[in-house]
Amino acid sequence: MTDFQSIQKQLKNKEYQSIYFLHGTESYYIDAISSHIEKHVLTDAEKSFNQTILYGKETDAKTLIDTCYRYPMMAQHQVVILKEAQEMKTLKEILPYITKPVQTTILCICHKHKKYNLNSKFGKALKQNGTILDSKKLYDNQVPDWIQSHLRSKKLSIQPKAANLVAEYLGTDLSKITNELEKLVINLPAGTNVTPEHIEEHIGISKDYNIFELQRAIGQRDVLKANRIVNYFAANPRKHPLVLVVGTMYNYFSKILMFHAVKQQPEQEVLKTLGLRSSYFLREYRASAKNFPRSKTAAVIGILREFDLKSKGVDFNSATTSGGELLKEMVWKILHV
Repeated sequence: MTDFQSIQKQLKNKEYQSIYFLHGTESYYIDAISSHIEKHVLTDAEKSFNQTILYGKETDAKTLIDTCYRYPMMAQHQVVILKEAQEMKTLKEILPYITKPVQTTILCICHKHKKYNLNSKFGKALKQNGTILDSKKLYDNQVPDWIQSHLRSKKLSIQPKAANLVAEYLGTDLSKITNELEKLVINLPAGTNVTPEHIEEHIGISKDYNIFELQRAIGQRDVLKANRIVNYFAANPRKHPLVLVVGTMYNYFSKILMFHAVKQQPEQEVLKTLGLRSSYFLREYRASAKNFPRSKTAAVIGILREFDLKSKGVDFNSATTSGGELLKEMVWKILHV
């Protein structure tokens, strides 16, 4: 098993393997490697005779094997890329080729959306003769660091608050995140330290009306600011659906409750328990914990559970009560707990 960075480095150094098997739930890494192979292994002149792209749904094992056994014409390698391999019903029937690949062929198999069982006979042959990437989705708390790393590779830095803002609004889909970050790369000069203002201007995520600001306002018991944000959310329900707000707030107050349980522990232990990356993020939880003692935090979690059910239609008539009105009611209850 090889990680993404190692494969990427080998490809840039023109150190090629006979078989690349890219599988898993995160499409971004699979696309990045297969795209590099497609664009850079062969010259434009060589691609005409030596590069073949096949699709799992339209390909059978015999066609793929026959293609891989061809020899390159006026080039060192031929490239064969199998996209959407998860759709190929006869994939495991290419086992004879996997067992004895042709050294002049670079076969790249892209198996998206799920892991392949590498304990099978086919999987064991891949382990023995191929380079395998298990492309896993990031956890929510890993995304801000990934954003920082990605922008660093593009000669930009980003403030932690801005990275969290992007992560919160775009989730864990790295392809989607990369597309949005490209707007920063295009519009900002190298060396820029990206701020929430840059995020708002170039990506369109409000620096003032977002879930982080709502969490902070509630944690500080800033009623005026919290109501201002809630009114904005209620007026833009598609961008801020109740079910997502409730889920994010539940995670926030769950961490406050965990903080109460471990606040006497060393800081590194507290960070580990809360899944935080640095003391920068811990400051907010310390402040919120003072405004919401353990008993009140537990009461808030009860309120969030109640509105989670309501947001999903349990004991709630969606025809008479809007998500926006429920959101206002929920925040009022939390601020007055």
